[in-house]
Amino acid sequence: MSEPTTSALEERLKTDLKDAMRARDQVRVDTIRLALNAFHQEEVARTDAKHRQHRQPLTETDRISLIERQVKQREEAAQIFRSAGRTESADKEEREAAILKSYLPAQLSEDELRAIITAIVAREGSDFKKVMPAAVRETKGRADGRSVQQIVRELTS
Repeated sequence: MSEPTTSALEERLKTDLKDAMRARDQVRVDTIRLALNAFHQEEVARTDAKHRQHRQPLTETDRISLIERQVKQREEAAQIFRSAGRTESADKEEREAAILKSYLPAQLSEDELRAIITAIVAREGSDFKKVMPAAVRETKGRADGRSVQQIVRELTS
């Protein structure tokens, strides 16, 4: 089996991990370690012949989607903690989400997102079932799915 390749994102995480360890920033260290561990777990999962991407190396896009998934988990956990009255745990989850968000590509503004979706509606028509998949494809990794869906619903109704 060949040596796994590291991406620019993974190298940045490793460098930031060293810096956080030197600065004794434990929350940052733990958060970055969890992100690196998610990469490793996905690489291990891909060694299983039953995995749909068996023997495929992790791409930069895969790594970004893993971080997006972790951000979403942290935000959902923070919301649950807040509703249960556990503000300290919610604050910790929100800090971790903010740390992970710094490694994601810049998000589209609402105006940029609306312009992209307006162009898709002009091209595809006003059928939600045709516009939504095209909008998701074009904004993948650059916009939150909920906001994409909300704008598509507005423009197709």
